[in-house]
Amino acid sequence: MRWRQFFKPVKSLNGEQAKRYLEGLSPEAVNLLDVRQAGEYPQGHIPGAKLIPLPELTERLDELDPTKPTVVY
Repeated sequence: MRWRQFFKPVKSLNGEQAKRYLEGLSPEAVNLLDVRQAGEYPQGHIPGAKLIPLPELTERLDELDPTKPTVVY
């Protein structure tokens, strides 16, 4: 596990702030991570979001680009 990641500052955004942040970026510039369960994803998700349910996250961290900012919802 990459333990140093836990010492990086984290910024929380509300929905409107996140929307404004993402509007200024190309989809390739950010990890957009949906941590809900698989059954919730088809009901509605942000286009381009990667589904990794929260219980699977620690085993699937290598699917995220550590050089990009990550938006989690």
